[in-house]
Amino acid sequence: MASATGTAKPERKRRSYRSRWLPGSRLGRLIIALNLLGLAILITGALVLNELRRGLVNARIDSLTTQGELMATIIDQAATVGEPTPAMDPDYAGRVLQLLANPKAQRARLFDVNGKLIADSDWVADRVESRQLPPARSRDSAQGFDLDFASPRRKPLTPEEREALQKEITAALTGRHVAELRKAEGGQRVVSVSIPIQHVRAVLGVLTLEANDVDEIIARERMALIPFILIAITVMLISSLLLNSLVAQPVLRLARAADRVRLAGARAISLPDLAGRDDELGDLTRSLEAMTHSLSERMDAIESFAADVAHEIRNPLTSLRSAVETLDLVRDPAARTRLLAILQNDVQRLDRLVTDISNASRLDAELSRDQPKVIDLDRLIREIVGTYEARTRAGEATVGYQRPNPPRPMKVIGREVPLGQIFRNLIDNARSFSPPGTEVLVTLASVRDTLVAAVTDCGPGIPPENLDTVFQRFYTSRPKGQAFGGNSGLGLSIARQIAEAHGGALVAKNRVTDDGEVLGAMFILTLPEAKP
Repeated sequence: MASATGTAKPERKRRSYRSRWLPGSRLGRLIIALNLLGLAILITGALVLNELRRGLVNARIDSLTTQGELMATIIDQAATVGEPTPAMDPDYAGRVLQLLANPKAQRARLFDVNGKLIADSDWVADRVESRQLPPARSRDSAQGFDLDFASPRRKPLTPEEREALQKEITAALTGRHVAELRKAEGGQRVVSVSIPIQHVRAVLGVLTLEANDVDEIIARERMALIPFILIAITVMLISSLLLNSLVAQPVLRLARAADRVRLAGARAISLPDLAGRDDELGDLTRSLEAMTHSLSERMDAIESFAADVAHEIRNPLTSLRSAVETLDLVRDPAARTRLLAILQNDVQRLDRLVTDISNASRLDAELSRDQPKVIDLDRLIREIVGTYEARTRAGEATVGYQRPNPPRPMKVIGREVPLGQIFRNLIDNARSFSPPGTEVLVTLASVRDTLVAAVTDCGPGIPPENLDTVFQRFYTSRPKGQAFGGNSGLGLSIARQIAEAHGGALVAKNRVTDDGEVLGAMFILTLPEAKP
């Protein structure tokens, strides 16, 4: 339905939230940054502690390697017998190992050239424990790697642990140092260094040093990771609270405000604190406020329009009812003729009123349905004026058109049917106020990228105080002698609404002489010219 044009709220200029380093919206960047911050803290902490662990393990390997090389040299010098084929005295090498090893700091084991365990620092620990001896084995079964009788204080090796130790000793028996992190008895992780005992180039055995403080290193590493975890949790909690405060709660407030409009009969949403925000929620709030304000104005316009229609229809209906009730009581033929003329006039007035109301009610739908296109306004006016020239009867005001000089296409972007309605309404209005034999003149000109069309008449003019009032709905001011009901008061209102929908304007003024004599009214329509 057509509505009166109200004063809309000034729309705040939307701000640009583009960033050179991170595209997207402001809230989107905030959410991404807060989530990445907690993740970055955890990654940083893990990398730092990984380097710390690697450094601690490497330092332990270096320490064990230095001790092992020193102990291997001493055992070689003290326990090597036989020339020219050297061999290691297992008993003496075991006593030397007992003197050099520190069972509280690390575990030291000595293996012969066949990989058989011949000494273990755990054997000299200051504690006595008992366990059932394994079954006796044959002499043949004692050959090869003997790793089970490692210590009375430790659990037997599992197959995986035995295989890892065997590989380490085998590699050391080739004459190279072996250092690795592996599992020992009971699944305990140890830093192990195996160093061959060499006399010149002959490998006489292997010295293995194990430090079982790897779990302590890892425990210290995990303890060092706790501050990073706590910081990351704190950051995530703060970011969650910020997102709840900056996003979730405002959206909930908007939802409740919309519910108030829907359920409580409120006309508009008003949240000035959210509307002042410089982000997407601010844009959303401003858009919702503008939308509900526009809907409120439209509802007011509809209510006012309905009241105006009821008032305008009531007048001819009252006249019709009075004439019908009086008609049966009148016997004079002349009086009955006058009453019938009144009835016919009121019916015509109702017909004109209903037609204009129907046109006004369809205006918004027609404006939104038709797609704008380039229209030659000069051609459109010539066609409309031509229809009036063809149907003008004697005694009526004529319609003329003064084309631009020199003639050229005068193009606008719009909808042809509504634009044609503007000129028809203006011409009809001008003819209704023009004396017989005068001319209603339509002119068209281009002024600084704007097309200016004017419709002038030779009527009585418009009172100065009513130059803007004439565009209100149902406003009528009949000249003397004009038949009652010839104007519905909607034509000029519809014309202005169409003009504003096309980005133009429609105003009224009087044509006056230098002496102040009114020559008639002039309605001026301005529309933006379509650029090539």
